[in-house]
Amino acid sequence: MSVRLDDVVLVLNGNYEPLHVCTVRRALGLLLTDKAHLIVNGRGYISTVKERIPVPSIIRLTYVVRRPHPRVHLNRREIFRRDRYTCQYCGRQTSRLTIDHVVPRERGGRTEWTNVVTACPECNQKKGNRTPQEAHMRLLRPPMPPPNTALYRFQRYLESHREWRPFLEGW
Repeated sequence: MSVRLDDVVLVLNGNYEPLHVCTVRRALGLLLTDKAHLIVNGRGYISTVKERIPVPSIIRLTYVVRRPHPRVHLNRREIFRRDRYTCQYCGRQTSRLTIDHVVPRERGGRTEWTNVVTACPECNQKKGNRTPQEAHMRLLRPPMPPPNTALYRFQRYLESHREWRPFLEGW
């Protein structure tokens, strides 16, 4: 197995709270300077002249970093992800999704989690500058903010890093 220094490593806070993802290169730097401890070696070893260094998959900082709880930022990618890349009016999955304001901006609708949904171009045009009730259209699910959990935030990495799941659940 070849080791890539740009592979991702899950970084846990000193209290085991998932903080972020860094590269293997950064994680090795934290380990070699005793700023972090190896939790899971999921990738084998790097051999040097003097020693074999385990390549981390999960590390834990030796100290607790105090920071505000992270939140999922409102942007196109996160709206698509929250709505599972599906039109919220007809249920079609298409690569040509658009963003629709449930209450149109011209009528005072704001760009916030509870007022934006994904829509296919056909449904978005059919709805136009009206509310879903006025256009006689129904939403599949009411728009809500996505869950602010570590499992949701790091979900895209879980397919190739199954060993992370126990550390992400419950946060």
